[in-house]
Amino acid sequence: MLSPRTRLRERGKVQQAVDNLLAECEVESFIRVHLEEQEDAKYRQAKPGRPSKHTKYKKETRPRYHLTWELDVVAFEKAEREDGIFPLLTNDRQLTAEEVLRAYKRQPIIEKRFSQLKTDFAVAPVYLKDVGRIQGCWRFYFFVLLVQTLLERELRQAMACKGIDSLPLYPEGRPCSRPTTARVIEIFEPIQRHLLITGDNEPQCLVTELTNLQRQIINLLGTSPADYGH
Repeated sequence: MLSPRTRLRERGKVQQAVDNLLAECEVESFIRVHLEEQEDAKYRQAKPGRPSKHTKYKKETRPRYHLTWELDVVAFEKAEREDGIFPLLTNDRQLTAEEVLRAYKRQPIIEKRFSQLKTDFAVAPVYLKDVGRIQGCWRFYFFVLLVQTLLERELRQAMACKGIDSLPLYPEGRPCSRPTTARVIEIFEPIQRHLLITGDNEPQCLVTELTNLQRQIINLLGTSPADYGH
């Protein structure tokens, strides 16, 4: 502000520049800046010509602003007391502090489910004029996500009940301790189902013979391998 080439000559613009800088550095709560207006005077000849002892001069003044600052000790001490504190807010007054923390720590699991909407389901923006159709489309994906979650939960709980630590779901038969719906669907992808119709005879349902792993998964999900595909 004291530079002879400064372009900030108005108090409002100087104050705005100071506020922007404090906000950018995120210290507006801790530093108090004061503007001191000073008068910058210059003398120029009243008339052109060679100066002499009779030359008259006129005084030209313009404002300049000097900045002083001080630390807001009260605000700084208050922020220092809150340093390292991570507040958690809830509207469930029946939860204890520990239960609120445990509920918060489940957030990554929930976020993981929503991330599958963009990865496994490839959900993208839809350009529909009717809000009801957009909601219907989103509801469909929600139900698919719910089914996927329930399938994984049922399979993992059944494994824990049967004392099974892992299933060979990964390539080359490598063990998988927490099966996902995507891996299960991939295991069953080679299964084919055909209806053979000959004349007026009853159609015959032909299903690819299941592997031992496929039979084990079907049994863990509480269904019968003999009924699969029929």
